Amino acid sequence: MLIDGGIGFQAENIAGQARQVEQAGYDGAWAAETGHDPLLTLALAAEATSRLELGTGITVAFGRSPMITATMANDVQLLSKGRLLLGLGSQIKPHIERRYSMPWSHPAARMREYIQALHAIWDCWNDGTKLDFRGKFYNHSLMTPFFSPGANPYLKPKVLLAAVGQLMTEVAGEVADGILIHGFTTERYLREVTLPAVGRGLEKSGRPREGFQVSYPGFVVTGETEEQMAAAAGAVKAQIAFYGSTPAYRGVLELHGWGELQSELHPLSKRGEWGKMAELIDDEVLNTFAVVAPLGQVAAGVRARFGDVVDRFSFYAPYNLSSERWAEVLAGFRA
Repeated sequence: MLIDGGIGFQAENIAGQARQVEQAGYDGAWAAETGHDPLLTLALAAEATSRLELGTGITVAFGRSPMITATMANDVQLLSKGRLLLGLGSQIKPHIERRYSMPWSHPAARMREYIQALHAIWDCWNDGTKLDFRGKFYNHSLMTPFFSPGANPYLKPKVLLAAVGQLMTEVAGEVADGILIHGFTTERYLREVTLPAVGRGLEKSGRPREGFQVSYPGFVVTGETEEQMAAAAGAVKAQIAFYGSTPAYRGVLELHGWGELQSELHPLSKRGEWGKMAELIDDEVLNTFAVVAPLGQVAAGVRARFGDVVDRFSFYAPYNLSSERWAEVLAGFRA
């Protein structure tokens, strides 16, 4: 199991963060698209590291054209000497239409075509094939030498697709190199819903499971003292409540018989009552979504739940814990 860390956007110290993650012994690092562009972050991280795999978790695909994504990803793949993992996600309709002012329709079908378009563009640059991609959602049929970056000596990056619903998960198995499991996922949902859908996608494409990466940023509640554990639990409960309020993620709760929890959380989110939302997440829900363990027992807890199904694991921990304490957690995976 590969263990990954994260790189936040600290304008004055992105390179320093990346070096620290690499020196700590992590296998990879992820940068998110929240207030900043993750590919820009990883371009700076690439210059400061030599072995760390660098992933976007995620790049919002539908907020930009395949050509823009292909170009930026190709540049980071070149700068990192082949270490980019291009994590793509669809986001949800309100963000695509109202934040990005971009079209939204048939997200699974659109994503399948988006990834196919990326490969057509990269194949044009790397293999010299004529660019002639014509789909329902995207068309790319013009590439002159002046605008081509030419062949990338490190070839094209791996594409990992973020998915929760079964249709998008099947698309990941069909056309991507791996899947980014959403943090709002339980072990049961992963085994009973996600992996069977991946299998159906792989079967469509005639590909084996070997070589297909399953990457999971799992919630972890840990700390050195009871006070730290309590603070961590509170922060994770708040994050679970935030995701649980989203209609698109209701299916995860319904699998456990908690569908009505989403109905309670959603109106509270509309009113911005975040504290009340967190209070609705009891310890049963917390322990179902998160590995809750002291520092020295996190590795065993993660392996027990996910060791046979997850290829990459990163710590989803929306609270402050020192790098020294995370080093203790990481050491458990190396033992």
